[in-house]
Parts: sequence; C-alpha cells; structure tokens
Amino acid sequence: MKRKKIMTIALIIFVVFIAANFGRIYYQNVQVPQLGVENGQLKPVSKKPNNVSSQAEDEEKKVATLPVKATTAETMSALKQAVNQYGGATVKTETEDYLYVIFTTDLMKYHDDVEFWIDETNGVVHFRSASRAGYSDMGLNRKRYDALAELYAGL
Repeated sequence: MKRKKIMTIALIIFVVFIAANFGRIYYQNVQVPQLGVENGQLKPVSKKPNNVSSQAEDEEKKVATLPVKATTAETMSALKQAVNQYGGATVKTETEDYLYVIFTTDLMKYHDDVEFWIDETNGVVHFRSASRAGYSDMGLNRKRYDALAELYAGL
C-alpha cells in the first residue's frame, strides 16, 4: 500500500513538472520578440545555442553575410523566393531593405524568427535566425541558414 502511494505521488510530481515545462515553452513560443534594425544592427543573439547571426560576436553563432544582387528590389525578390522555396514560413514584415519571417517547425510547431537586412552601404545582406522557445535547436537555425543561402545563391 505504501509503495502504491509513493508511486502515485511520484507520478503526480512528474505530471506537474511536465505541465509546468510545457507551459513555459508554450509561453515562450507565443511571445513575439521586438526585432528590426537599429543603427545598422539586428538584435543581438542570446547566449543560448539556438540562434545564429551574421552580426554575432560569438564565432560559433556567426554566419556569413549574403551578397546583394544588382538592385535592392532584386535582392528582396531573391530573398523572398528563397524563403518560399524553403517552405514553412510566414512573412510578418517587409520593407524595401528588411524582411522578417516566422518559420514554424512541423512536429512541435515551434516558432523561429528570421530576419534579413539589406545593408546597401556595405553591399551585403545580414541574417539572423533565433528560436523563441527552449535552449537548444539541435543546429536547426544554422542548417536553415545554409539552405537559404544556397537557395538564394541559385537565384
């Protein structure tokens, strides 16, 4: 009888722990971050390993900039085509030199915020991709960058 009570209490604690963590992750996933370009910079990436940026100071999080096309309009068009070919994204903000999209993962429906900023002065496109929820993304943001860069280069 004692063992059954202990097992029941352990199960309740486990369920509460799972529910609390799911709630925290869900809350993180629905919180829309304040993004954009300020003084020629995208928002810095966090210390967590679930993000990459062409402007990151940490070399492990740094990705290369993309080259601009002949015009800003052609660059933006190619960026949008690459995003569409990759799939799973919703465009949230688009200006002449800035594109913000949200990618949603298939299985868990996690949201990843991805930004492109066309830096006309330096002739490059800056990139930032960050998971909203959790700690690790198992390299997904870097893999997404690699795939988007390859698609963009082919346009």
